[in-house]
Amino acid sequence: MLPAIPFNKPYLSGGEIQYIEEAVRSGKISGDGTFTKRCHQFFEQQLGVHKALLTTSCTDALEMAALLLDVQPGDEVIVPSYTFVSTPNAFVLRGAKIVFVDSTSENPNLDVASLEGLVTSRTRAIVPVHYAGIACDMDAIRGVADRHGLAVVEDAAQAVDSFYKGRPLGSLGELAAFSFHETKNIIAGEGGMLVINDARYAERAEIIREKGTNRSSFFRGEVDKYGWVDVGSSFLPSDIIAAFLWAQVEHLAEIQGRRKEIWQRYREAFLPLLKLGIGLPVIPDYATNNGHMFYLVCRSLDERTALIAYLRERQILPVFHYLSLHKSPFYQEKHDGRALPWADHYTDCLVRLPLYYELHPELQQRVIEAVGAFYH
Repeated sequence: MLPAIPFNKPYLSGGEIQYIEEAVRSGKISGDGTFTKRCHQFFEQQLGVHKALLTTSCTDALEMAALLLDVQPGDEVIVPSYTFVSTPNAFVLRGAKIVFVDSTSENPNLDVASLEGLVTSRTRAIVPVHYAGIACDMDAIRGVADRHGLAVVEDAAQAVDSFYKGRPLGSLGELAAFSFHETKNIIAGEGGMLVINDARYAERAEIIREKGTNRSSFFRGEVDKYGWVDVGSSFLPSDIIAAFLWAQVEHLAEIQGRRKEIWQRYREAFLPLLKLGIGLPVIPDYATNNGHMFYLVCRSLDERTALIAYLRERQILPVFHYLSLHKSPFYQEKHDGRALPWADHYTDCLVRLPLYYELHPELQQRVIEAVGAFYH
């Protein structure tokens, strides 16, 4: 029997164990140790942002963003329906009403043309999700936000090393959240990062991240003792997590080059499927590809179900992705009833193919040939 081709396989650069051991031997393995500081400095320089703070997950980074914006019960936050539950949940925890926005016919990113009509006097923020690491139209989103005095929180969970008009994703909103979950391009097992572009939020972000205390200021010698000064929680990861991440960060260019090669090979192989009405990832002129994900958009739910079953029979393990959140058991009755047809279309028809660093050409060719045989 042929070996199974998983949807994802975490990549180890080789330095993870060494750096974890260094962290342990240093005697400082709680948060904000040596490796955490290295990661902060790297991302602040790479993204050109005011401050980067590692968190235990992208979910935590989004929850910090909701706290920093002081979202209150009754406030409204605009979020795409086609996203992971963490995106709206961070604001629901603060009592916000989620106003869902549809995707576009071109790709699963939010439909900027419908944003203006969703803004009310209670709207506080827009949360664009850069699906598959492909940038949303940030100029249009910023235009709506700036006209109405709204904050923009980029959900850049999948968007490390991706750009909008030459600017790094994560640097275009007041705040941004990244993920280093094991399914992402660079990983820490679980892990995330909050990026602060608006300096007004920087000091409070440190306090919220440190259980509502000014502990960070104390360790920098800025205050002679620290205490409870605000709301907060324990959002900072162990330096062991940061040590693992640092071993990945050091190899970012290599990892990205390999993932983009795999992505491009898929695209070239599947271009003929366009004539059958099968969708492929679309990258607008203003965006770049970071090789995070390759997907097909089938013509129906039945077709996708059959394709997944066909590939699984051949030891290839693709996955479908998000389910429209406006139809979720938790939020369906809270949704305002608008139809969001493109979110539903991707819910029913999008399938993600295996893509990971060690997907060698002969394995990828098996995937390509199996998909080709299904549509033959």
